[in-house]
Amino acid sequence: MPDPTLQPVRVWDLPTRLFHWVLALTIVGSVLSAKIGGNAMVWHMRFGLVVFTLLAFRLLWGLIGGRWSRFASFIYAPGTVLRYLRGQSRPGDHLDVGHNPLGSFSVFALLVILAVQVGTGLVADDEIANLGPLNRFVSNATALSATSWHKSWGQWLILGLVALHIGAIVFYLLRRATNLVRPMVVGDKPLPAGTPASADGLPQRLLGLVLLAVCAGVVTWVVRLGG
Repeated sequence: MPDPTLQPVRVWDLPTRLFHWVLALTIVGSVLSAKIGGNAMVWHMRFGLVVFTLLAFRLLWGLIGGRWSRFASFIYAPGTVLRYLRGQSRPGDHLDVGHNPLGSFSVFALLVILAVQVGTGLVADDEIANLGPLNRFVSNATALSATSWHKSWGQWLILGLVALHIGAIVFYLLRRATNLVRPMVVGDKPLPAGTPASADGLPQRLLGLVLLAVCAGVVTWVVRLGG
């Protein structure tokens, strides 16, 4: 039975939700196309550029997006993390509204690893038929090192973080009866009255669309630098 003391609060704005699901699909496509190889590598590179665009967008949206999508809302001081782990959250902390302290580590780790994966892919050389669009700007040794990381540690770290993310979703659903997926689909989460909501109106959505277009333009320009 729903808790009558809770009410729907907009936590995840539409641009954040679309970013999340498109990124998830793109990662799946990137992994599958890499495993298939051959002609599918063309799609692997395309997926990589989509990830590049999405990461650039998320960096900007983390500064000016909805309240709970901003990095400032889930960058926690060490003391706050310790209090959360001890179950000593203070009134007004709102640590379980957006990304909690543990979830924030996972989010930042995934964004950083994906950025490194994109960067190494841009300069990679598999010495067969595939060159990253910016390969000509680095030495052969650098390109080979980037390729090695991209195909080994980078790939497995991403898969490990994705598995950890899915595991956390299952844990919260089974052990704490908390559905973390639904809010990322519909945007709202049942929370105590007075919990601040994220702005998610037409102006925010149009701003998100403009930012995405700008990011896509910048990525296209960067790729064309390689000729």
